[in-house]
Amino acid sequence: MKYDVIIIGAGPGGIFAAYELMQKNANLKVAVFEAGHPLDKRHCPIDGEKVKGCVSCKSCSIMSGFGGAGAFSDGKYNITNDFGGTLFEYIGKKQALELMHYVDEINLQYGGEGTKLYTTAGSRFKTLCIQNDLHLLDASVRHLGTDKNYVVLENLYNELKEKVDFYFDTPVQTVKRLESGYAVVCGDGEYTCEQCVISVGRIGSKWMEQVCEELNIPTKSNRVDIGVRVELPAAVFAHLTDELYESKIVYRTEKYGDRVRTFCMNPKGAVVTENTNGIITVNGHSYEDPALQTENTNFALLVAKHFTAPFEDSNGYGESIARLSNMLGGGVIVQRFGDLIRGRRSTQNRIEEAFITPTLQATPGDLSLVLPKRILDGIIEMIYALDKVAPGTANDDTLLYGVEVKFYNMEVEVNEQLESCYPGLYIIGDGSGITHSLSHASASGVHVARSITQ
Repeated sequence: MKYDVIIIGAGPGGIFAAYELMQKNANLKVAVFEAGHPLDKRHCPIDGEKVKGCVSCKSCSIMSGFGGAGAFSDGKYNITNDFGGTLFEYIGKKQALELMHYVDEINLQYGGEGTKLYTTAGSRFKTLCIQNDLHLLDASVRHLGTDKNYVVLENLYNELKEKVDFYFDTPVQTVKRLESGYAVVCGDGEYTCEQCVISVGRIGSKWMEQVCEELNIPTKSNRVDIGVRVELPAAVFAHLTDELYESKIVYRTEKYGDRVRTFCMNPKGAVVTENTNGIITVNGHSYEDPALQTENTNFALLVAKHFTAPFEDSNGYGESIARLSNMLGGGVIVQRFGDLIRGRRSTQNRIEEAFITPTLQATPGDLSLVLPKRILDGIIEMIYALDKVAPGTANDDTLLYGVEVKFYNMEVEVNEQLESCYPGLYIIGDGSGITHSLSHASASGVHVARSITQ
C-alpha cells in the first residue's frame, strides 16, 4: 500500500495531525499505524476484585491504543508555554499558544462543550505561594475529565475513520528511507509513503531510540522526573482546586537547591497504575461527572534529574528505581507520611486505621528503601512547604504512592517544521522529547500537518 502520509502512533499528536491533514486536503491518502487497540477495545483487566494488579497484557490498554496514554487521563489541556514542553522554542511562543487554543476549540466542538477553563491569571494564590517560597506557574487549564475526554476521542475517531486508514494492533518494526519517501515495516509487510510523521509518545521511547540510531538522526539526552503521588482529603486543597483546578507549584529545596514541582493534580480523583515497558508506576485520574468523583485529591511531587557525561541513560536510571519498587512491593508501594518521617514502614493495619481511604490498592511499605535520599529529602521538604499554603498536606495520614516516574524521550534534532534531518520525516509529540503534555503534543500534530499541506 502506498500513501501520501503515514502517521505512526494514534496518540494526541497523531490524531491531530490526521485531523488537520483532512481539514487542509481531504484528497490526501493518509494511514495511521497504532500498536495498541481501538478506543472501544481498550480495557484494563484490573478491577480491584478478581484482578488486583497488572497482568502484563501484550498491549497495555492504559498506555497504548487510540488516544495514546492520555486517553484515560483526567483530560487536562494546559494552555501555556511555562510547562508541558518546549514547542515554543521551535515555532515561537505566539504560534504555540495559538495552536493550543485551536486544539481547545476542536475539543469543545467534538464533545468538550460545557467544561470549564480555569486560569491562574490574577490569582491571589500567586502572592500566597511567593510569601511561602513557592512559585505558582501561569496557565489556562481546560479540564475535560476522564469521561468527557473519552467522548471527545470517540467523536474524533468517528470523524476520521471514513477518511483515514487506521491499522490497530499493528506495531511498526522500523522505518526505512527510500529513494523517494519512506517505508514503514510491520509484521505483515511494508507500507510506503511520501512523508512520514512519527508520534509514538513516551511509551515508544526505546523504539524511537532504535530508529534514530538506525537512521543516524542526531539526538541528545533528556531528563527523567522521579517522585511520588500524594493522596489526601479533597478538603485540604479545595481552596486551590476550586479556583484553579490544576496548580503547578515549584519549590527549590534548601538542602540541595533541587526543584520539586507538583504535577497532574486530580481534585476528587483516583490514583491508578500504568505499565511502561513492563514497569508498573503510578498516576492519577479525575472525572467531570460528580457521580464518579471521590473524597480525595491526588497529585504528583516530582524531582527532575538531568545527567551529564559520561552517563546518558536518564530513562534507564528512572526504570531502575521503578523496578526496585516493583521488586519490593510487587507493584506500587504506599506509605503514610507520618510513617515515612518516623523511619518506619507502613503496614496494612496503619493504612486501614488512617483517616483517609486509599483509592488504589497498593502494597504498604517503606519508600525510603526505594527512592534515593536526595530525591526523598526534596519531597519531604516540599510537603512541609505546601503545608503552609494548604494546611493538612503534612498530616500523618497523607498517603504517598511510589514510584511515579515521567520518562522523557531523548530530544530528537528537528527544525522549525519539526522535520528531522531527512526531508519528509517528521517527529512530533512526546516521542520527540520536545512536548510533555496533551496540549503541546496535539499542537505539534497540527503544526506538522500545516507544514505538509502548505
